Amino acid sequence: MKKLILLIPTLLLFFNSCTTGPPGPPGPQGQDGLLAQIFEAKVSFSNQNNYEVLVEFPNNIKVFDTDIVMAYILTGVDNGVDIWEPLPQSLFFNDGSLLYGYNHTYTDIVFFLDGTVNLDTLDTQFTNNIVFRIAIIPADFAKTFNINNYNEVVRNLQSDNIIKLY
Repeated sequence: MKKLILLIPTLLLFFNSCTTGPPGPPGPQGQDGLLAQIFEAKVSFSNQNNYEVLVEFPNNIKVFDTDIVMAYILTGVDNGVDIWEPLPQSLFFNDGSLLYGYNHTYTDIVFFLDGTVNLDTLDTQFTNNIVFRIAIIPADFAKTFNINNYNEVVRNLQSDNIIKLY
């Protein structure tokens, strides 16, 4: 009985000490939304341009040194849905291999062809009017999904506003 008498005041003290205090100060202002951007470029490779094409980022797209720039190549269409593969992308022929690659700065991206196949003898389907999509992703955000999977990138960026440069 003595233990019960001691337990009741202890419980009352415990439950009464858990009151709500005044709200704290507001936190720092955050970003209004994700700053990721996606745009498309259509390029043609030839001996005249040394099988490389420089594409400048549109003026309305801001790229920071810490951003991740991913490029994807349109490889086909399945039931009306575009099929995108991440670069670099390799193709293999009987007489050698072909590589679609890229490099970038924070102002532009360069697409290029490389490989062991004679680039001058390639069919125009591999060199002309090749469509690329470029996704510029904030580095912290990119940690949360597979950036090599185009569908995951688009789903996570929730970007329907794709800028076409052609």
